[in-house]
Amino acid sequence: MPAKTILQTEKAPGAIGPYSQGIRCGEFVFVSGQLPIDPETGEFVDGGIANKTKRAMDNVGAVLETEGLTYKNLMKVTIYTTQMDQFQEINEAYSWYFVGAPPARAVVGVSSLPKGASIEISAIAMC
Repeated sequence: MPAKTILQTEKAPGAIGPYSQGIRCGEFVFVSGQLPIDPETGEFVDGGIANKTKRAMDNVGAVLETEGLTYKNLMKVTIYTTQMDQFQEINEAYSWYFVGAPPARAVVGVSSLPKGASIEISAIAMC
């Protein structure tokens, strides 16, 4: 089995539990669910679901950056949201990160998320 490397950056919020921001194993990078938290303040960003989607995606990008990766390396993204009624706004904000073929994706409506968040985004990338 390939070695497992823990990924950590101050450009994304620190873990709020017993998990890593990301893990590299072989050619894969697994990014833990990222909330719409500003890593500088430790607080949720203001604004609607589009702004929160962008912050969560920026946090995913910060973890990818630790391995020299970009959004182009993403293979699978999972979005969890408590606001499925704002699916279109989530899509519009999310699509800003991809030119050409976006990764595979699932959007899952949930009743609640950690810290009362309205969105959380996790991802799998390939090096």
